[in-house]
Amino acid sequence: MSKVLSSLRYSAEHEWIDASSPAKIGITQVAADALGDVVYVDLPEVGDTVTAGETCGEVESTKSVSDLYSPVTGTIVEVNQEAVDNPAILNEDPYGAGWLFTVEVTEEGPLLSAADYASANGGNVE
Repeated sequence: MSKVLSSLRYSAEHEWIDASSPAKIGITQVAADALGDVVYVDLPEVGDTVTAGETCGEVESTKSVSDLYSPVTGTIVEVNQEAVDNPAILNEDPYGAGWLFTVEVTEEGPLLSAADYASANGGNVE
């Protein structure tokens, strides 16, 4: 069963966000497991503005292409170039080295607790 970290909050679209400033964002292990082997990641660029609930990129696997949705509104501060260069890292370490980008948050979208996300999507809260 997929791991859901208790220290993070989650979007219904399977993105996680931490409490740092700027906030770090990635996809959940639930999403990474469902996608299968990730082979390509398209991320917003530094300086781009993202809007909570709207698409801001794509994750492509050997099975499908999935949109990335921003869980918050704000400005992109940093993009994880390692994830772009080695997309498999999203499968290997989605909550660590597989983070996607950081955002200077101006507004949050609807976010779920780890328990609520795990309850809705399956997963073990750790």
